[in-house]
Amino acid sequence: MKDEDEGLSVADLSYICDLVYKEAAIVLDDTKSYLIEARLEPLARREGFDSSRDLVECLRTAKNPGLIAKTVDAMTTNETSFFRDVHPFLALRKHVLPEIIERKAEQKRLNIWCAASSSGQEPYTIAMLLKEHFPELDSWTVSILATDISEEMLARCRKGMFSKLEVNRGLPAPLLVKYFEQEAAEWHVKEEVRSMIEFRFLNLIAPWPLIPKMDIVFIRNVLIYFDIKTKREILANIRKNMDLEGYMFLGGAETTLNIDAEFHRLRIGKSTCYTLTEKELAEIATSA
Repeated sequence: MKDEDEGLSVADLSYICDLVYKEAAIVLDDTKSYLIEARLEPLARREGFDSSRDLVECLRTAKNPGLIAKTVDAMTTNETSFFRDVHPFLALRKHVLPEIIERKAEQKRLNIWCAASSSGQEPYTIAMLLKEHFPELDSWTVSILATDISEEMLARCRKGMFSKLEVNRGLPAPLLVKYFEQEAAEWHVKEEVRSMIEFRFLNLIAPWPLIPKMDIVFIRNVLIYFDIKTKREILANIRKNMDLEGYMFLGGAETTLNIDAEFHRLRIGKSTCYTLTEKELAEIATSA
């Protein structure tokens, strides 16, 4: 048996980097060695291996799809919170949704997509925002699709259970009281909100299933993990699945500049989003 304290070799680290890139196009390199080992070790223990090196050896030889998926899951970053960065949600409430509601008053259909749902705070935030500020949508057909590459995270999303620490990160107390039920030390999203969202597996670099044209796409803090080639492919796919007059929100450190010229940058208050057509108001000065 190998020494339990023996770390991954350079070859092991390279193998994991290559595996994660092949399966999910997530770019890791040898500068992430500490992160890789820190995330693999708990997985190795849970799966019955004596060390992360034994896990890697199994990955090399057994080609176990389930273990490969769990390894990719372990390497993905699932940092999120309710109303994260707040300004995109202010832009959604003050400009984007009112504009869409006015424009689609006859059609009465709204499609929203969270392309990396993580543990669910983002889609649940959007669902609460709709219920809280747009009662007119009760008569609409509203679809909120939330996708992720991690089956573990999707299971968490569907359950809708959050710790005290998680609900204390960005969630206003009145919304906690209104839309959650306390169960022991955790908080459970009420069925009226959970039923608004469909959670579905989606690997952004694999062929995409047929989805409706989206009015709003949230793909925040995701593209930063991909190389330029993969970013272009993902953005091209989003364009194909986005309504001509729809809106896309990226993370604060992300941009389509020099990646996809078909997107137009739109500033709304302190938030930035992207459209496929240039809006009449290129700059919308709000107090958001």
